[in-house]
Amino acid sequence: MNFLRNLLASIIGTFITLGLILFLLIVVVFAMSDDEEIVVKENTVLEIKLDKTVKDYAPKSDDPFDEIFGANNKKLGLNEIINAIENAKYDDNIKGVSINSLNIKAGISQTKEIRNKLAEFKETGKFVNAYADVYDQKGYYLASVADSVFMNPVGELDFKGLSSEVLFFKNLQEKTGVKMEVIRHGKYKSAVEPFLENEMSENNRTQTSSFLKSIWGEMLNDISDSRNISVDQLNNIADGLLGRNATLAVENKLIDAALYWDEYEAKLKNLLAISKDDKINSITLKDYISTGKGRVIESGSDKIAVIYAQGEIIYGKGDEDYIGPELIIKAIREALKSSSTKAIVLRVNSPGGSALASELIWREIELAKQKLPVVVSMGDMAASGGYYIACNATKIIAEPTTITGSIGVFGVMPNISALAENIGINAEQVHTNKSASYSLFEPMTSEFKTVTQEGVEFVYTTFVKHVAEGRNMTFEEVDEIAQGRVWSGAEAKEVGLVDELGSLRDAVIEAAGLAGITDYKVRNYPNYKIDFEERFDGFPFASTKEEMLIKEFGEANYKLYQNLKQFSQISGIQARLPYIVEIK
Repeated sequence: MNFLRNLLASIIGTFITLGLILFLLIVVVFAMSDDEEIVVKENTVLEIKLDKTVKDYAPKSDDPFDEIFGANNKKLGLNEIINAIENAKYDDNIKGVSINSLNIKAGISQTKEIRNKLAEFKETGKFVNAYADVYDQKGYYLASVADSVFMNPVGELDFKGLSSEVLFFKNLQEKTGVKMEVIRHGKYKSAVEPFLENEMSENNRTQTSSFLKSIWGEMLNDISDSRNISVDQLNNIADGLLGRNATLAVENKLIDAALYWDEYEAKLKNLLAISKDDKINSITLKDYISTGKGRVIESGSDKIAVIYAQGEIIYGKGDEDYIGPELIIKAIREALKSSSTKAIVLRVNSPGGSALASELIWREIELAKQKLPVVVSMGDMAASGGYYIACNATKIIAEPTTITGSIGVFGVMPNISALAENIGINAEQVHTNKSASYSLFEPMTSEFKTVTQEGVEFVYTTFVKHVAEGRNMTFEEVDEIAQGRVWSGAEAKEVGLVDELGSLRDAVIEAAGLAGITDYKVRNYPNYKIDFEERFDGFPFASTKEEMLIKEFGEANYKLYQNLKQFSQISGIQARLPYIVEIK
């Protein structure tokens, strides 16, 4: 009877699967046939709206499932954005740019790079205007590059300086009996401080204040140049919240006027020299990129390989969201196979992660550097393990607002011995040898702590040696600026951790110069391919797991969950930036 029941279940399951596949194929065909060709019309305004997640590298997948489930519509590649603005400079059909900077989903360094490109665009004589109902600080920073900045008369403008909030869990651990055992090297290694203390240490406060002031200073300098307001005045405005509403924002010259959307449109029509009854021809940044404008046509036969390392560093394959040695090493070797590749640019945007995985990538860079120049371009962050994989490059270029350094390591293990005792659980172990071992149900032994501390010290020493060799410094010089301390890109240049300040494009130009070439193409790596089984890991189809959790618990609670979850997944010694560092 069980055999027949199982056989029937298998047959029904097979038919359901075949039916689902047939349905999906029909949807694919329909979706592909329903696409309309996007054309850039004459006298068009390019709309800059960054409400999709901006990744350094977000190649559009040719997988039809991604098209169906909208995966391609939820992200934008920074490289494509920069190329699109570059192309728009010389596109006769594009007469100007309209920035809507509400809810920017890009990092500060990414935003700065886009802002710099828009400043270049203005030099062509084409207009750049900005409008939003509400400006947060990052949104205003981007909008401030415009010729004219407008906002809704009853809108708000958040301009108060940068801040960073850190949550501490020591009391929570004591109350619940669930503890994180921490072993670290680096007096500034604040990634684990929330589990050791109830308040921020002076070392952590010093470094956080330092890099926040550095990043804020860069933002103020840019705003000052664009708006013709002194840095001192801008700080006074921030201190007194003197831009908090449209009236104050106009009075203090943060914006040019308070307008309703229809009034803003009238200004655009005037710039386009069309009547008030005519419709504005506009094209979104995403649609403009889809017409092929996200690429810059290059004719050279020589190539610069740009390898994108973005996300947390894990031991394993890696993908578009995580850096894995398997994928990055493969990309480096593929680039080296081509005789036309003359230099490599490694674009790093990472808070760090697995020390072992970082070491494997570091070694591959070391081997590649013996054959070709390797230039590192740092994005929003290249810290801890992110700096580990960058430190031996031929040259390192960072944005002034990059968060980098954090040369320090730690190990962390959950321990529930207090909770187990409280609820009546007793764990007994049996061993064949007396070597140090660890159980989360027992307090950490001094023997185990000693062995683990030795491992942390070994990795820290190795890390510092790599940096010393790569940066042509002594061990003592690196150790002095290491200890887990976090630096901004501008600060890192001062202490010798980076060579120059600049963008990804600057890094490519530098790589070409080191290779002795002037006419070249850029080839992006790695190739992201998703297996069939991985394709269906994200069910239900309509939402990602992240979207469902945010919707269910709210964004603030989701971030808390995410930070706790990251600690629970740690395996091995870590070279990692502090988790709970969010600049506001």
